[in-house]
Amino acid sequence: MREKSKNVCSIGQNLGRKRSNRKLNFDGFIGVDWSGAKGPNLPGLQVAIAEPGTKPPYLVRPPKGRWWSRHLFASWLLERLKCHRLLIGVDFAFGYPFADEGSFFPGLDFQLKTAPALWRLVEEYTEASSNFYGANFYKRKDVEFHRYYLSPYGKGNLYKFRQRLTEVVCSAVTSPHPVLKCIGAANVGTGSLAGMRVLRYLSAEIPEYLSVWPFNQSIESSCIVEVFPRLYFKLANKDPRFWKDIGNINETLVYYKSGKVTSKFEINTEDEADALVTAAALRFLYTDEELWSAPKSFELATQAEGWIFGVK
Repeated sequence: MREKSKNVCSIGQNLGRKRSNRKLNFDGFIGVDWSGAKGPNLPGLQVAIAEPGTKPPYLVRPPKGRWWSRHLFASWLLERLKCHRLLIGVDFAFGYPFADEGSFFPGLDFQLKTAPALWRLVEEYTEASSNFYGANFYKRKDVEFHRYYLSPYGKGNLYKFRQRLTEVVCSAVTSPHPVLKCIGAANVGTGSLAGMRVLRYLSAEIPEYLSVWPFNQSIESSCIVEVFPRLYFKLANKDPRFWKDIGNINETLVYYKSGKVTSKFEINTEDEADALVTAAALRFLYTDEELWSAPKSFELATQAEGWIFGVK
């Protein structure tokens, strides 16, 4: 089922205007399968909501048009963050590898030490691109950054396989793709650049309503976390390649103590399946305080690299 909200402060079928005050208690859980593609219409950007309780998550249509854009999603989310305490999971990297080389971009004349500083840098060199598009960061040849990427425009002479600390730990279950790789269907590099622009925008617009975890350890407000849908399938001992199989999806949902979608429910794309499972996983996992504290033993993760929610 898909839900289209008419009230700007409604995030779901049964949620009115409210904000929770209790720590580790959220009004809703939003799973987002992200897209770094160019253009305003993004079939790959899918949004799902799981409400408190055990009802199955559901997909959310954009308030206008057939497809979400990144700008439309950011605007939609901004309005809801003013009314609700939400846990939002989006599947792009919030930071770059740092611990391995002591730098995001080893050898540059200037060095950044935090993820928010990286977001501002990305915005500075891509702000001319509409809809938070990020590929110009590695496309431009007038600056040095292209040398660190594997992209459709070539392999930079400083590109190497690098992993963040969270990716190293996550590899015990399933391995994320390297974030400086920007080619191939499963690459997360281009989407992460677009996502960093959105994080900078949201952080600047409503800092009082939103914490970006783990860089801001306070979770008294709404919180946005990095997610990895494949991880949530694997933790449930399910194969994400069978996303068309409603039985496989329902068994994954049940693992996260969620109700099942009906047999008539149609999942048209892998992106839809990922968003649904992510929303259910967030609702189940968020009460595990060990997950929230997982990156604290890695100081660089809480400052520079970020952490995938669910990895411990």
